Amino acid sequence: MTDNQNLLAEQRRALILDEVRRRGGVRVNELTRRLNVSDMTIRRDLDALARQGVLEKVHGGAVPVVEASTHEPGFEAKSALEPSAKDDIARAAAALVAPGSAIALSGGTTTYALARHLLDVPELTVVTNSVRVADVFHEAQLAGGGGEARRGAATVVLTGGMRTPSDALVGPVADRAIRSLHFDLLFLGVHGISAEAGLSTPNLAEAETNHCLMRSARRVVVAADHTKWGTVGLSSFADLTEVDTWVTDRGMDEGVRAEVAEHVAELVVAGEEPAR
Repeated sequence: MTDNQNLLAEQRRALILDEVRRRGGVRVNELTRRLNVSDMTIRRDLDALARQGVLEKVHGGAVPVVEASTHEPGFEAKSALEPSAKDDIARAAAALVAPGSAIALSGGTTTYALARHLLDVPELTVVTNSVRVADVFHEAQLAGGGGEARRGAATVVLTGGMRTPSDALVGPVADRAIRSLHFDLLFLGVHGISAEAGLSTPNLAEAETNHCLMRSARRVVVAADHTKWGTVGLSSFADLTEVDTWVTDRGMDEGVRAEVAEHVAELVVAGEEPAR
């Protein structure tokens, strides 16, 4: 019962956040009528979303937070946003990985979720500039015990570099390591995506490192939930046309899907059958 209640609360809060962003603000009484819950429930939801930093409570309702293009939330703050969507995306993205592949995972909470779904894919070589992603594979190895490599376990290469608030390693050291490598697949987490700005991040050094990752990959897969659409960071590092596949969640509305399809070769919506 508790798990179901948590899931319902998470879905409700996602709806509230979408409504706030779409309309530029909502009132508590409107949300109680639309979602058929109590005033107290809505206020608790708004409190939770405000603590995550994704909206601002005002008298009688809430408005969106207008973030500076240089604002970069920490890993823990981003982990609290859209966790179910991220896990759905991770599961769908993992299905694209063949045993024995050489893949790269950028920093980000969605790529972190993806790493956990890749633990049972044999003989992978994983290059990452994410401390958190590397820890997933390292901890899985320790859990096997014996101090020896688990049969078929991934070989993990962690780039060096300077650490960002989201626990990605960036800068000249990371860039130099990445430029010497070649991957079958790159899974890229992003801060923001838009038709005009393409892929963007608030961190200038991370933009260059992500650009290096893309140039070293045969296929670029963006793993990002629907809330990233329309967000623009300080520095753009790629056009949408440079993305081979975008794996997202069902929260992306039909209008945005149509716009994305004009630029991206393939859109994969987790939990939906691919269009024929």
